[in-house]
Amino acid sequence: MGDMRIILRSARSYPFVAATLLVASAGLILLATPARGAAEWLVGGYALVIAGWQAVGMVRQLLRGHAGLDVLAVIAIVAAVLVGESWAALVVVLMLTGGEALEDYAENRSTRELTALLNRAPQRAIRLEAGERREIGVDEIAVGDEILVLPGAVVPVDGILLSEAATFDESSLTGESLPVDRAAGEKLLSGIVSGSSAVEMRAIAVAADSQYQQIVNLVREAAGSKAQVVRLADRYAVPFTAVALLIAGAAWALSGDPVRFAEVLVVATPCPLLIAAPVAFLGGMSRAAREGIIVKGGGTLEQLARVRAVAFDKTGTITTGRPSLRRIEPTDGFTENEVLQLAASAEVYSSHVLAASVIDEARARGLALAPAGESAEIATNGVRAVLGDRTVRVGKPGWVAESVQEFSRAEIASGELAIYVGVDDRLAGVIVMRDRVRPEAAATLDALRGAGVERILMVTGDVEATARPIADSLGIEELHAECLPADKVRIIAGVPVRPLLMVGDGLNDAPVLAAADIGYAMGARGATAASESADVVGRFDTLAGVGRAVQIGHDTVRIALQSIWLGIVISGALMFVAATGVLPALLGAWMQEGVDLIAILGALRALGPRAERRKSAVEKPLAVAEPSRG
Repeated sequence: MGDMRIILRSARSYPFVAATLLVASAGLILLATPARGAAEWLVGGYALVIAGWQAVGMVRQLLRGHAGLDVLAVIAIVAAVLVGESWAALVVVLMLTGGEALEDYAENRSTRELTALLNRAPQRAIRLEAGERREIGVDEIAVGDEILVLPGAVVPVDGILLSEAATFDESSLTGESLPVDRAAGEKLLSGIVSGSSAVEMRAIAVAADSQYQQIVNLVREAAGSKAQVVRLADRYAVPFTAVALLIAGAAWALSGDPVRFAEVLVVATPCPLLIAAPVAFLGGMSRAAREGIIVKGGGTLEQLARVRAVAFDKTGTITTGRPSLRRIEPTDGFTENEVLQLAASAEVYSSHVLAASVIDEARARGLALAPAGESAEIATNGVRAVLGDRTVRVGKPGWVAESVQEFSRAEIASGELAIYVGVDDRLAGVIVMRDRVRPEAAATLDALRGAGVERILMVTGDVEATARPIADSLGIEELHAECLPADKVRIIAGVPVRPLLMVGDGLNDAPVLAAADIGYAMGARGATAASESADVVGRFDTLAGVGRAVQIGHDTVRIALQSIWLGIVISGALMFVAATGVLPALLGAWMQEGVDLIAILGALRALGPRAERRKSAVEKPLAVAEPSRG
């Protein structure tokens, strides 16, 4: 009974495949009866109907500007029927109608990692209402709701932990396999998994604005993008069609037998070109997703394979964005703790990667954060917040200096960064910190150079004294410092070596990520405009993903081309054999089905070897160097 349901479901999903198999069965039955002549009429007539249907689709494709390869299959069916090879024509029909089912299987196989991320998205949650539990849909959660997260459950929305302490698995967001301990008051991102105990949290965002939903949206966009990947096969469509018709025509002309024409064309049907490239690109996107890299389309993978220039932001990209405190220099009337407390209270409302370090340091000293009446973040400059009756500015020296009467810059060592704190019209003090170059940065840059990248730039909002030691330590000769977002866009637009990949992190990188040929956002710290603007998003907080993305692009294009050419070469060899008359049309048609299968299996290699799926990116330790807000 179960098998019958599966058969019926498959027949509904692929009606033309079912119809073709039904016609084949009826024809075989007729061959066993005195009315065996009717079998040829049934099979041939059905094949011509399908050829007509394919011809209509082919014309539509041509009107859209695609050189449709279906013309070969249509001519092969018609030619085979006209020369009395109706059964060979039916095999070609089976290839065409079954191509959709075969492509669906291959796509499902190649997008398994992408769909796994979609399926993992939380759907239900438990809301606490006057001490009572109520199960609701995730979309029903409102900001301020108290949510109960059961042991082993996925945190449904971004929130603040209310329970005293808890342990979470954050590997889906950061790639870190070890459990992470969180204390009351700390932020929880949706998508992480609760440990062995139930915890309570307060929602600070609705589902649509939460971290994991942003990832789901990116994955859905990637999984649904198939339009551009057909271009690779389109390049070979016209030449392949012309050569096949030329060989078939020559075989007919030299032999004087029209059957030769049909015998050549039935082995020239173009499924490898139609299916292999899309399957390879989807496999490449799935492989990238498995490694924490979301590529938004097959066209982006093709661009990654041709990257010749790469530009990096600095803070949170080349560096960790988690600097350590060196010292606090308060001005008269302020203490170190007051300066740090004011800065941390304002930085709560900042999306900049340095804000977390300031807040963590304040909490480590046991300083209570003051609530803000209002706040605003000024991209690349800092954050302004009203704390009680005082207006606090935290950020770059030039911006803070605009609002204070007496301003002086702190003396900082090479590689240090300074965060200036202003209160009303006074400079409260300076927080001096040091950031670290990511340990995997040097290996990533070496990998990019090995992949054919000719030009590497650092484009940052930091001052040159902070950025230059880091650039020098990594062998980056071209440095552009103290850049505003508009400056970054102008610099990137002026780089002659293309395609150019821009790697950034944070809200202020969104314009330049959108302006580059390929934008790569390191999105591990939360949903930002950078992730929305980028073509590639690294979910894990590692720069190694940049090198991996470029390598996956190279591998995917290589495998797609290999699969296409494998199909072309085998089909070409079969065409020449068929031209001699030693390969019957029916046998040739079945052999072409084997060619299709070989090409598709070849394309699935884009998923990557099993051993590689377990291998982590190599990270090479580097000497420490340091940054500022940018």
